[in-house]
Amino acid sequence: MAEFTMELNDEQKEVRDWIHGFAADVIRPAAAEWDEREETPWPVIQEAAKIGLYSLDFYAQQFFDPTGLGIPMTMEELFWGDAGIALSIVGTGLAAVGVLANGTEEQIGTWVPQMYGDADDVKVAAFCSSEPDAGSDVASMRTRAVYDEAKDEWVLNGTKTWATNGGIAGVHVVVAVVDPELGSKGHASFIVPPNTPGLSQGQKFKKHGIRASHTAEVVLENVRVPGHCLLGGKEKLDERLARARERAKGGERVKNAAMATFEASRPAVGAMAVGTARAAYEEALEYARTREQFGRPIIDNQGVAFQLADMRTQIDAARLLVWRASWMAVAGKKFESAEGSMSKLFASETAKKVTAQAVQILGGNGFTREYPVERMHRDAAIYTIFEGTSEIQRLVIARTLSGMPIR
Repeated sequence: MAEFTMELNDEQKEVRDWIHGFAADVIRPAAAEWDEREETPWPVIQEAAKIGLYSLDFYAQQFFDPTGLGIPMTMEELFWGDAGIALSIVGTGLAAVGVLANGTEEQIGTWVPQMYGDADDVKVAAFCSSEPDAGSDVASMRTRAVYDEAKDEWVLNGTKTWATNGGIAGVHVVVAVVDPELGSKGHASFIVPPNTPGLSQGQKFKKHGIRASHTAEVVLENVRVPGHCLLGGKEKLDERLARARERAKGGERVKNAAMATFEASRPAVGAMAVGTARAAYEEALEYARTREQFGRPIIDNQGVAFQLADMRTQIDAARLLVWRASWMAVAGKKFESAEGSMSKLFASETAKKVTAQAVQILGGNGFTREYPVERMHRDAAIYTIFEGTSEIQRLVIARTLSGMPIR
C-alpha cells in the first residue's frame, strides 16, 4: 500500500504532461465547434485512440496506480481541455467499470475490448441505470428482466434515461430488476450486444452544457439476450438473491452495494470538476492581468484580486479532498465520514462557483461565446447533478456521520 502523498512521481508527471498536451493541442481547439454542433466528436475520440489515450489498457494502468492518483490526474487534465469532449472520451469507462466490477473473466475478455474498438474503428459503450422515475431513488427502478429458462435467455423491458452514449453505443450495460420484492437488492446487470433487436434510442437530450457528449433515452422492448450476458452469471445471482431474501426475512438491513460503489467512484467526478474550475480560473487570471481599465490592469483592483485568491484556494482544497478520497479507495481505507461524497460535493460546488466568478471577472466578454468561460460555466452545472446531486451527497455524509443506514 502506497503512502499518501501530494507529490506526483516522475512517471505520473510524464503521463500528466502527455494528457495535458493532448487537451491543449487537440481538445481545446475543437471545443467550441462540437459544443455548437451538439454531436459526438468522433474525430477527436479517434485521435485519442491513435495515441492510446482512448483505450482499455491506458485506463487500466491509471486505475491500478498504487497511489490512487492516476484516475483523478487523468480526469482533471482532460476536463481542463473541455468537459463535453472529455466526457465523450471517458464515458465508455462507465460501462467498462460495470463489467469489470461484476463480470466473469470470460465476460470481461469478451465485451470490454468491444466497447473501445480500435483506432481504425472506434466504438463507444453505454451504462444504463437511471430511469424517468428512478434517478437517485434506485429502489424505484421499473425496467424488468425475466428469465426464459426454456431458451436460456433474459427478456428486458423498460426505458432508461440520461444514458451517456445511449443508443449510439455498440455495447450497452443495462441494470434491471429481477426480483421486485427485494427493492434495490433485486437488481442485476446485463450486457446487450451490438445490433440486438428491441433496443432503440429514445429522446436525445439537448442540454445546457457538456453538449459534445451524447445523452439519450434507451428504450428496451422485449430485448432478448443470451443467458451468458447476465454479468456474473446466473448461479452467482441466485446465491445473492437467496442471501438477500434470508436477510429480509430476519429484518436485517443489507448494505446497498450500489451506494458503496458510487461512494468509491465519486472522487473521479470531483476531479472532472476540478479540471473545469482550474480552466476557468486560468482564463480569468490571464484576462485580469491583461485587461486594463482606468489606466491599469483590473487585477490591481482588490475586488478582482481577492476573487482570484478565493478561486485558487477553493480549487486547491477541492483537489486535496479528491486526492485524499482517491488514495483511501485504492488503499482500502473505509470512508468513515463519506470522504468520497465530500470530495464530489466540494469539488462540484467549487466548479459552479469558480466558473461563475470567471464570467463576472470577464464582464460582458464572459457572457459571450467568444470566450470559453461562458461554456465552462454551462458545463460546470452538471457536476452538482450527475452521479448523485449535491443534496444526495449531503444526505450520504449526514447519514454516515450519524450512523444511519444509507439506502
